[in-house]
Amino acid sequence: MGERDASPPVGAVSLTELTLLASVFLIAACGLVYELAAGALASYLLGDSVLQFSTVIGTYLFAMGLGSWLSRFIERQLVAAFLRIELLVGLVGGLMPAGLFVAHNLLPGSAQAGFKVLLYGLVLWVGALVGLEIPLVMRILKKQFSQRYALKDLVSQVLTFDYLGALVVALAFPLLLVPHLGLIRTGLLFGVLNAAVALWALWLFRAELRRLRAYAIACGAVMLVLLAAMVGAERLTTWSEDRFYGDRVIYKATSDYQRIVVTGGQAGLRLFLNGNLQFHERDEYRYHEALVHPAMAAHGAPKRVLVLGGGDGLAVREILKYPSVEHITLVELDPHMTQLFAEQPRLRALNQDALHSPKLHIVNADAFSWLEDPAQQGTTWDVMVIDFPDPSSFAIGKLYSTSFYQVVDQHLSASGYAVIQTTSPLIARQSFWTVASTLEAVGLHATPYHAHVPSFGEWGYILASHRPWHPPSALPPKLRFLTLQGLPTLFDFPPDMARLEMPPNRLSDQSLVRVFEEEWGRVHF
Repeated sequence: MGERDASPPVGAVSLTELTLLASVFLIAACGLVYELAAGALASYLLGDSVLQFSTVIGTYLFAMGLGSWLSRFIERQLVAAFLRIELLVGLVGGLMPAGLFVAHNLLPGSAQAGFKVLLYGLVLWVGALVGLEIPLVMRILKKQFSQRYALKDLVSQVLTFDYLGALVVALAFPLLLVPHLGLIRTGLLFGVLNAAVALWALWLFRAELRRLRAYAIACGAVMLVLLAAMVGAERLTTWSEDRFYGDRVIYKATSDYQRIVVTGGQAGLRLFLNGNLQFHERDEYRYHEALVHPAMAAHGAPKRVLVLGGGDGLAVREILKYPSVEHITLVELDPHMTQLFAEQPRLRALNQDALHSPKLHIVNADAFSWLEDPAQQGTTWDVMVIDFPDPSSFAIGKLYSTSFYQVVDQHLSASGYAVIQTTSPLIARQSFWTVASTLEAVGLHATPYHAHVPSFGEWGYILASHRPWHPPSALPPKLRFLTLQGLPTLFDFPPDMARLEMPPNRLSDQSLVRVFEEEWGRVHF
């Protein structure tokens, strides 16, 4: 079968054998990257990371099984078939993240179903091609080294390198690849690696390939396309995100936890996390005044305040308007967020340098785990501002569960108030009242209210306390939205937002996440 190495002594490993096993490692690494990239893109663009990752991975594994089954029909010219498959996997898989970004930005908002068809079509295609690879490599190895290996040893060797490649990428993808290269360039890099495997196979088995020149041209063309795409990846990413967000992107980064994008337009700055709007400069004061002041002013003279989430420092800015405050603890999971809003000049101006206040202590940790830490046992706060993203996934839904609110209850002072941002009571009415019933299930008084924030529409909040909430007698001066006269209207709910009896959201059965997805899934902007 072409030019082979001289038979190595027993126990030695030939060059051909070593390079083919190394190819298995790369094939596994590339295949897993395409799978993870598709899942990450689906969660960024479609929401609900758990649902998207589950369905993408399930589809991909099914496609791999289908590809493995189809490999039985390839009976001749195994090396040529393997080479063609490598080029196809490298080209389609490598360009898949870029293609999906472009398609999502070109398709109208109402064509989400069409985007899903494209997404899962590509996942099926790439998965089937990846499923063809390992059986073919195994058969090539068996043909090359039938004298050296029993079948069981060959299978063991191939699967060892396969799983090792998957392990390396599983660790590198979130820790190194995406934070430093981004999804588009990560996909292209591994597409180049697939093409490199094809080039190596071309050289290794050059003597037995019938159309060597044609394969060489194909390898060169695929490699050039992928390398050219890598050169233009930054421009493509900028174009895609500018179209997606509608304004010029002035800052973007992929942290260990999320995609952070800040845009700047004529109406001001906007912050997006994983594609979801978090605030708009033109009306964020409405959201944050409504979030902070009903609790802070009602307490009277809060000294110790805890902020969970809110790494942008905008809630801290409002809290600092109370002279009685002596200490603020901000617990934000993502250190990239607090660093950005503490260093970027325009963002520092927006939060009025709140993150540099000597009264503030920043903790970058998971809020649930941090509150449960024995080091926090017995610690209480006068006011707790809980400003988490909406419960669009089970990872966030746990922060709206009875288990979490029991911990909140333990750390809330007897005269204190906790306030929770609680999605829209108009668009997601069931979700809103689920949070109220969840707070009540742990024995807290729940006092719901709402405010109109133009960027979000009608938005909801809930005060939680050990005693009934009473309206404050004073508010800080120079607020732009809240007034003592207008405050009671926030606590009045018209019939279309009136209370619904909903079961509490428990950690073991996160009904809130399912209800939230159903309600917001009906909305098309």
